[in-house]
Amino acid sequence: MNILGISGFEGAVPFKKAHWPGLDEREYRISQGHDSAAALVIDGRIVAAAAQERFDRRKHSAAFPADAIRYCLAHAGITLADVDEVAHGFEYGPYRALFQADPLSTDLYRKVYSREALLALVARDLPGFPPERVRHVNHHVAHAASAYFTSGWDECLVAVLDGMGELMSTTVFHAKEGRLEKLREISAADSIGILYSLVTLHLGFDFNSDEYKIMGLAPYGDPERYRAFFEQAVELREEGVVRIPLLHLDRTRDERENHLVARRHLEENLLPARSPEADISAHHCDVAAALQATLDRTMEHVCGHFARATGLRKLAMAGGVALNCTANGRLLRSGLFDDIYVQPAAGDDGVALGAALYRAAGAHEVRNTRMPVPFLGPHHGEDEIGAALRATADRVEAVPLENLAEACASAARLIADGHVIAWYRGRMEYGPRALGHRSILADPGHPAMRERINAMVKMREAFRPFAPAVTVEQAPQWFDIPPGTQLPYMIVTVDVREEHRAALPAVTHINGSARVQTVSAADNPDFHALLKALGQTTGREMALNTSFNVKGQPIVNTPREAIDTFLGTGIEFLFLENTLVQRRPRESANA
Repeated sequence: MNILGISGFEGAVPFKKAHWPGLDEREYRISQGHDSAAALVIDGRIVAAAAQERFDRRKHSAAFPADAIRYCLAHAGITLADVDEVAHGFEYGPYRALFQADPLSTDLYRKVYSREALLALVARDLPGFPPERVRHVNHHVAHAASAYFTSGWDECLVAVLDGMGELMSTTVFHAKEGRLEKLREISAADSIGILYSLVTLHLGFDFNSDEYKIMGLAPYGDPERYRAFFEQAVELREEGVVRIPLLHLDRTRDERENHLVARRHLEENLLPARSPEADISAHHCDVAAALQATLDRTMEHVCGHFARATGLRKLAMAGGVALNCTANGRLLRSGLFDDIYVQPAAGDDGVALGAALYRAAGAHEVRNTRMPVPFLGPHHGEDEIGAALRATADRVEAVPLENLAEACASAARLIADGHVIAWYRGRMEYGPRALGHRSILADPGHPAMRERINAMVKMREAFRPFAPAVTVEQAPQWFDIPPGTQLPYMIVTVDVREEHRAALPAVTHINGSARVQTVSAADNPDFHALLKALGQTTGREMALNTSFNVKGQPIVNTPREAIDTFLGTGIEFLFLENTLVQRRPRESANA
C-alpha cells in the first residue's frame, strides 16, 4: 500500500484570531495543530517525509501540507492517483459530543476538528482524492506508532508525552508483536507539557515553540528557590499518575482557552511576567531551573512506574515533551531502562509519519527496524545549485571541488582556522534538528565561538548552547558515555568529561553538559567523512553543529535559500555539495 500520512490543523489559529481578537501574537500559539507535515510509506517502508514549514517558510506552519505532499509524491515517482490512503494524525470524531457544550466549541469542532473540515482541505489541495480513503488516527496512537515502528524492538514500553493530543497529554503503551496496548492516559487538564509551555510564555518566550530555550536557560539557575511552588503545582501520585492543580483553576470556556486564571496565579504567586524585550534576571533563571527539575521528576515518575509494573527495560518515546534533551538524559542515567529511543521527529510533524505507519501496520506491512538518521527530505542537485549560483553571481563566487574528499579537506581546514561555515549536502533532515546535511559548523574548541555564532550568525539569545557532533568512534573519549553508544539524533544531553570541558568551551554548557550527536559512517557517511577530516587537522573528530537558519526562520531547504541565508549572516563560507561559495569582494561586486 501507498499511505500518505499528514498532520496539522490549518484552521486553528484563524479560528482563534476571529473569536479572540486583540491577543498578543504569542497567545495565538495556545492552540492545536501546528507543525504540519507529510510522510509517505510504501509497502511499510518510509520513503519521504518533510514539514510544511520548509516549503512555505513559515516557522511551525499549520497550513495543510500540500507542498510537503507534492514533494513526497515526486520523490517516490508516483501521483496522487497511486495513493491508497491519506491518514491524518488526529481523530476528534469520538469526542464530538463533548464539543456540544457551548456554541463556540461546537463551531470550533465544525470548522477546525471535524472530518468535514479535513475533507474540505483535501478537496481543495488534493482534488479528486476519494473521501472514503481519508482516514483518521488518534493523535497519541500516531505518536506511539512513530516511535514503536521505528525503534527496531519487538517489545518495549512506549511513552507519549506532549502538551495536548485531542483531550490527552500523556499516554503509555505496552508495545509487543506489532500491537500497541494502552496502559494509562493522563488528561490534558493535567498536562506537564502545557504547564511547561505556560511558564515558557510567562518568562517572555513563545508558547509551544520556545520550550527548548527554557531548557537552555535552566542550568544558569538554582532550582531550589522555586522548588516549593512547583511541588505544589505538580502532584506525583500513585500508579504513575500526575495531577496539576494549577491547570484546574481555569473553569470557564474563556479561561481554559487562554489559561487566564492559571497565568494570573503565576503572576501573583511565582513572579511577574517578563516581556520578550526585557532583560533576563537571576529569578527568571531560577524559575527555568525549577521548572526543568519538575519535568525531570515527572518523566521519571511516569516512566519509572510503568517500567516497574511491566518489567520492560526498553523505552520508546515521542511527543513534544520527548524533545527535552535534559529530561531524556536524566532518564537515560536513571537506571530505569537499559535503552531509550526517542523518535527524532518527536513533535507534531512526526504524527504524519506515525499515522502512515499505524495504517501500514494494520495491513501487516511494517518492517520494524531502527530509523537511521532521518534524511527523508528533498535533495537539490547540481542543476538547481548551478541556477542559484548564476542568479547570485554578482554577490558570490563559486569554487568547484573535485569530490567529497576535497570538500571535507577544505571545510576541515577552514573550521580549524577558526572560520564559521555552512554545510549543505544531500537530503534534508526530517524533524527539528540539523544532523549534518543543513548545518552551520565551527570549531568547538574556540573560546569565543559560541558568543560569536549566537550574535553574528544565529541572531539569538546569548545563553543558548550549541551541540557537538562527534564520530561514534571518538565520542566516549570526550563524553561520559560507554564505548559504542549511538546518539545520532541530537536529542539527549550527556556530560562532557571533566578533563575536556575547558578544551570544548563552545559546546560545553555551564553545567558541564552537552547535547551530543554521535555520527557513524553507516548512516551518515558524508558528515562522518567531514568529522574524520577534522580529526586529521585538529585531533578532534568533532564540530560545533547547529541548524542552518537564523532566528525565526525554518531550516533552509533550497540552494537559493542557503545562499540568501549565508549572505544575510556572519557565515564566512558555504559548501553546496562539492562547491565552495564565498562572498564576492565588494570592489568586484560593484564593478
